Amino acid sequence: MQLLIDKHLQVPMRDGVLLATDVYRPAGPGPFPVVMMRLPYNKEQPVLLFLAGDILRVAQAGYAVVVQDCRGTWASGGEFSPYFQEAEDGADAIAWAAAQPWSTGEVGMMGASYYGATQWLAAIEAPPALKAIAPFITTDQYYEKWTYQGGAFQLGFMLQWASATFGVAEAVRRLLHGTGDATGVFTAIGAADAVAANYWHLPLCELPAVANLTPYVKDWLAHPDYDDYWRAAAPCEHYEKITTPALNFGGWYDLFLGGTLANYAAMKDRTPQKLVIGPWVHGYNGGVYPARNFGLMAHDGVADVTAMQIRWFDHFLKGEANGVLDEPPVKIFVMGPDVWREEADWPLPDTDWQQWYLHSAGSAGTKAEDGVLSPRAPGQEVPDSYLYDPRDPVPTVGGASFLPGLFIAANAGPRDQREVEQRADVLCYTSAVLERDLEVTGPVRLVLYVSSSALDTDFTGKLVDVHPDGTALILTDGILRARYRESLSAPQLMTPGEVYRIEIDLVATANVFAAGHRIRLEVASANFPRFDRNTNTGGVIATETEADFVRATNTVWHDELRASHLVLPVIARA
Repeated sequence: MQLLIDKHLQVPMRDGVLLATDVYRPAGPGPFPVVMMRLPYNKEQPVLLFLAGDILRVAQAGYAVVVQDCRGTWASGGEFSPYFQEAEDGADAIAWAAAQPWSTGEVGMMGASYYGATQWLAAIEAPPALKAIAPFITTDQYYEKWTYQGGAFQLGFMLQWASATFGVAEAVRRLLHGTGDATGVFTAIGAADAVAANYWHLPLCELPAVANLTPYVKDWLAHPDYDDYWRAAAPCEHYEKITTPALNFGGWYDLFLGGTLANYAAMKDRTPQKLVIGPWVHGYNGGVYPARNFGLMAHDGVADVTAMQIRWFDHFLKGEANGVLDEPPVKIFVMGPDVWREEADWPLPDTDWQQWYLHSAGSAGTKAEDGVLSPRAPGQEVPDSYLYDPRDPVPTVGGASFLPGLFIAANAGPRDQREVEQRADVLCYTSAVLERDLEVTGPVRLVLYVSSSALDTDFTGKLVDVHPDGTALILTDGILRARYRESLSAPQLMTPGEVYRIEIDLVATANVFAAGHRIRLEVASANFPRFDRNTNTGGVIATETEADFVRATNTVWHDELRASHLVLPVIARA
């Protein structure tokens, strides 16, 4: 099918700012329903237009595809303020598209990550023309699960995003608009190249990579609690305003998985929702990693994400009775057997929530055979303690990270944890060898009874699949800054030596631990540079330097009265 392409249209927002917009539409007489993609990463970058679905296939299926640079990015006017501008701008862009002579007035939206944020935020405005969205690897708010997780700052993601993405982009934009020069571009590129070194820079509030090109990062650091600043732009705070059906895509190793699942769970009883989760990381939707190959069917192209999107839009934008809502609403890739499977809901209705308890003789951090994970409740046992020194944090190895090399998944996904497990500040609790397959599919929680010598510290948990040869592949993990144990909005410092019950959200997984494998839990106090280092002082971490660091002796209790345990969603099927 021949396509017509209109480039660099100037679309006015309600305040008069013009946003640069491209339109890809069939050459036929039309009119056509519209599928819109709004992004801050440059509408001229082909790879970014095909990150989560093929926009040319969508156009060839009979849609006018509208691609727009967000306010203050690339060819668009105005100033960029992530999240806070997208609800009104999205609603205005939708109204414009619906009113065009080549449009039927029915509009959908698609796209990944920030493009997904533009969808949920526009939906808050309830624009009449918006009939369906297809957000891919995005979240339900921009504090928890985006900028912070469990109260810890997502340093790896935010610094990579700010310097290598927005910093360079803003420098180039200033050059193109005549307000900057080539020196500024080279400086920004240098900061992006130095991102790994800048992870160690302190204080965080003076990160060189965000000095003047991305000033909003300082705002994010200045709001370490979930306060009104974050609530104002959180889709989850406005679910009651949203009526738009959503086809939600996520990845088991995506850093926004928790938000994807939260959106589906909150909206499924309000408006039609579907959920598709693959073995993907943020920025890479394949299935091949250095330590694990999930097979050809794991790739989003082979699974044909675009076909799913087109069927969704065909139903809601064209009114086709194609049975898309008669199918099971959930489709997940189950790791282990490496197969796609349809389900009736999420969490799965037949979930057996099992408690697996921590055991040891007090040496889970120094003797590999000491820490045990078992369905048997503990009796009288001594706790495990370790020294957490923020000068020497436990390093990030795989998982839901967003570090350099993201587009080839060089530092994310299922990586071997054995080197990390050798550290004395990592506690390991391992099950007996499994006699039969055990499927764990659903949300995963870790309940710990902990104490510390410090006023504040972090606790991390990591679920690992241990293969018969000893390979220990991460499945999912989480973190909690102890001051947020009761609330992300109202931090409370610890009393040194006092024992507290905390819950760490390990997000979710879908994995069959095969017979002959073992289940392992790792507990530590750092995952750096994915998360910033807790200084253990109880102060404002973003303003502190290494001179402020305090070493903390952290203790995990697991006895009859303080039974630390992992909550696993076990699925038993014939």
